[in-house]
Amino acid sequence: MNASAKPEAATSSSPSSGPASRAVLPARLFVVAAPSGAGKTSLIRALTRSERSLKVSVSHTTRPRRAAEVDAVDYHFVTPDVFARMRSAGEFLEWATVYGHCYGTARQMVDETIAAGCDVILEIDWQGAEQVRQRWHDCVSIFVLPPSRRALAKRLAERGQDRPEVIAKRTAQAVEDISHHVDFDYLVVNDDFRRAVADIRRIVHAVRAGEPPPRQDHAALLAELLS
Repeated sequence: MNASAKPEAATSSSPSSGPASRAVLPARLFVVAAPSGAGKTSLIRALTRSERSLKVSVSHTTRPRRAAEVDAVDYHFVTPDVFARMRSAGEFLEWATVYGHCYGTARQMVDETIAAGCDVILEIDWQGAEQVRQRWHDCVSIFVLPPSRRALAKRLAERGQDRPEVIAKRTAQAVEDISHHVDFDYLVVNDDFRRAVADIRRIVHAVRAGEPPPRQDHAALLAELLS
């Protein structure tokens, strides 16, 4: 695909035992999205602990920092004025307003990491994923599904990070988020955590090898989630 919106990937060669050298494959941009409570943050953290060459882009947000969160690790926490200035300056690859707070991915980190030959993974929502696909045409997008509506509502309640009215709002919004699954290259169901991590890892490895796997059919689950 034409990917004129992205920087040139590294084209250096790695040493080999023979006289010829093997070209390094171009770095890739992976996008992982999910409705709130589907577990994408935990999945990505588990994945990147074993995939050292896969770098996570830390998003900027105007959302207040939760007690267990660390600035510049979980998010770059900024004021609305700072976020607005960055947005006006074109510093975001994507940005969106979610539940009244702004979230965005800084373009510079992604550009520099890809140019250095390292894959990047973005943890964003469907709105951001749509923007990234428009600007980075060969990105690989993955949507994480909960195993059921009941499981999604339970996970949101068990997090204990939001007020009941916020949980209710997030649960209702999840159906709208899930309806955008059709725009994604792959679907992964987070029913069994280890299996879900392994599923994302298989997609990453296959894409890196130039042999992307077929998209799995989850028609029955999607019918239940969207009913």
